[in-house]
Amino acid sequence: MRKSLLTLTVAALVLSGCGNSRLNPFNWFGRGQPAAPVAVSGETNPLIPLGRNGRPLTKEAPYLGAPIAQVTEVRVERVPGGAIVRATGIGHYQQSFDVQLTPLNDGQAVNGTISYRFDAYVPPAGNRVVGAPSSRQLTAAAFLTDNELAGVRKIRVESKGNALESRR
Repeated sequence: MRKSLLTLTVAALVLSGCGNSRLNPFNWFGRGQPAAPVAVSGETNPLIPLGRNGRPLTKEAPYLGAPIAQVTEVRVERVPGGAIVRATGIGHYQQSFDVQLTPLNDGQAVNGTISYRFDAYVPPAGNRVVGAPSSRQLTAAAFLTDNELAGVRKIRVESKGNALESRR
């Protein structure tokens, strides 16, 4: 063991002194050469990684959630710069995931009311379990800026079974 380690160390030291030899492990990848930057057409976001074809790696897929069974609580909490709309509800099945408040009417107020639909993905058909309502409880939130709240008197959250409103 000692002899092989000593032999390997001596061989590495001898090869590293070989200058421009291909046997020298320090020369295996060569030195960096200047290269021209890749030109990308159009406006790009430097934070989104690009694939080999110069397009973003991922495209935003449409949200395929379904309305939950029932909304049980809607709270609007004031924060600097706007408000947080927080809704709690009960899903149809346990293990529902990726919940969100989906804005209705393109997020625009209609007659002083901003409306949301409380959506969630449901588990695949083979894994659907209906348990106690406390095990199916879901919470989602959305942020509204002060500009979006201008002229709004009610915030409405809808589900499949009911809807709740919070008034200012």
